[in-house]
Amino acid sequence: MKHTHILLLLALALPTKALAAYDLPYMGELKTIETDYEDTFAFIARDYNLGYLDLILANPEVDPWIPGDGTKLKLPTQFIFPDAPKEGIVINLAEMRLYAFINGDKEPVTFPIGVGREGLETPTGTTTIVRKQANPIWRPTPRMREEDPKLPAVVGPGPENPLGTHALYLGWPQYLIHGTNKPFGIGRRVSSGCIRMYPEAIIKMFSLIEPNTKVTVVSQPIKAAWINDVLYMEAHPSMIQSTEIEEKGVIQSYPLTDEDKAWISNFAGAYADQLDWDKISELAARRTGIPTAIFSLKKAEPVKEKPVEKELPKEVKKDEAPEQKKETPVKQAKPAPDKTNKEAAKAPASKQAKPVKQKAKAPEAAIIEPAAEAPQETVQQTTSLNP
Repeated sequence: MKHTHILLLLALALPTKALAAYDLPYMGELKTIETDYEDTFAFIARDYNLGYLDLILANPEVDPWIPGDGTKLKLPTQFIFPDAPKEGIVINLAEMRLYAFINGDKEPVTFPIGVGREGLETPTGTTTIVRKQANPIWRPTPRMREEDPKLPAVVGPGPENPLGTHALYLGWPQYLIHGTNKPFGIGRRVSSGCIRMYPEAIIKMFSLIEPNTKVTVVSQPIKAAWINDVLYMEAHPSMIQSTEIEEKGVIQSYPLTDEDKAWISNFAGAYADQLDWDKISELAARRTGIPTAIFSLKKAEPVKEKPVEKELPKEVKKDEAPEQKKETPVKQAKPAPDKTNKEAAKAPASKQAKPVKQKAKAPEAAIIEPAAEAPQETVQQTTSLNP
């Protein structure tokens, strides 16, 4: 396979009008290739817009430096989106990948990245792009010059500049999204906290991103999404686990944490009790970074609704009842008898005026507005994700 460093990136133009957001929870398709004799994971990763660790996790049985001729490799080029707003730039440190939701309802742009190493972690949170700079100047921090006294105070544009050819400055001081003069560090924890990109990737990003673009940085090793009534999970190493893989060169078995279980249960919703946790634990232990089906509504049992218990009114105890004041009847003076009153008193009861009974008015019927039906979510059919 010839290394032309193609990234399969299409030229994208910024939309002139606001478009609806991309509504699918994933992007891309899985691929499989056969290697040539001279291939290495570092070159293959760059050719297919992947990071170095991406290929190692998806193909743990293959030697990354001598994969051999005709070896079949899985390319993890399908991605469930992180649980974050789909706007601006979204970075997931755990999977070492950047997503740019800048093209309205079209598929976002995505790139692998290098992130901060242990002790110099890339921060999480929300910020913005404050400015762009082509041919940036690098000024090493005092910490860097203390670690390496040979570093100059200023490094101008050129092949020795670790910022590469272009840089996007974040609202966090001293943190940038930039290129690199060491592309083998993409998909690894090797930076001092900045976010590194392949040289050709940062050029593309530089042309697409404008100042004031929102940037959201998260760290989510476990991702999940419902696709065509099937729940998929995508597991990546945590930041600590990625460091262990780099240092030991061995992918260990990583247990499913309580936080991971809570994360998956949240996506499963009412079907959390029906999940096969043994299967999920096995997938989490391997951390392949490949979306895998873990549950299907076709095999689901009906969800039993729990009966709602009505709260009975509390009984009022005698000693808690409010005391009622006894009213003293007022004695009224008897009117002086007169002839009229005497005659009325002697009149037979049949002739006395009877009180008129008024019919009670029927209560007016309350008008109940019909409940609006919940909109049904339209799921786009896809054959790219197979259970």
